[in-house]
Amino acid sequence: MSLHDLYRDYQDQVKFLMIYIREAHPRDGWWLGGGLPGLGLKLSGSKVSTDIYDPKTMDERRDVASQCVTALEYEIPTLVDDIEDSVNQAYAGLPTRLYLVDLDGVVAYAGGLGPYGFKPGELKAAMELLLAVERV
Repeated sequence: MSLHDLYRDYQDQVKFLMIYIREAHPRDGWWLGGGLPGLGLKLSGSKVSTDIYDPKTMDERRDVASQCVTALEYEIPTLVDDIEDSVNQAYAGLPTRLYLVDLDGVVAYAGGLGPYGFKPGELKAAMELLLAVERV
């Protein structure tokens, strides 16, 4: 089960938004592009970019977000967090996180931190439960 699968199957029932936050592994930060980690990404066929610098302006962040959406082939509508990282700070999104927010704005599901806590199957179960409750 992938996030793409969830979007395809539930987009008529659930509003999906991807929020691009701070770059997780910029060249001028916690970079994975050099040495063995970078080689591992290249050999694995990962679509993760290893040559991005941490954006300093909103235009730069939007450009990097656009590259990410294109590389990962996301169809999910994507917004970009502001340069002060307001969404990331409010939702502890770094490096990757899944959330389900109900119609009242209450967090109904908060997934674990990625990559190991990024579990679309758990999100699917939470969505199905929430949808069942809302239908009653």
